[in-house]
Amino acid sequence: MTEHVLMLDLDGVVDKAGLMERCARALELPDWFGRNWDALADSLGDPSVWPAAAGEDGLLVVVTGWRGYAAARPDEWATAEEVLGEAADRTAALTVALALGGSHQ
Repeated sequence: MTEHVLMLDLDGVVDKAGLMERCARALELPDWFGRNWDALADSLGDPSVWPAAAGEDGLLVVVTGWRGYAAARPDEWATAEEVLGEAADRTAALTVALALGGSHQ
């Protein structure tokens, strides 16, 4: 099984609104995506709203450029990590990886 790889670049994100916008674009979420933590958790756990290329093979979301956001908004980042981790834990076809390199911070 080869997962579809999707890059979620958070470089330059400074707040939750920016994070949600990046998630909506990168994950190709529908217009009705609510841009809140619950909506993000629901979308990550629902393969029917993933990019079509993910198909039945699963989805690997690689989060890059996240360190600046984590430093600027540690409480928000802790929530984001929790949402990403819990979605991956309960959705067998989803893997989320935090890239340690590539940050401009």
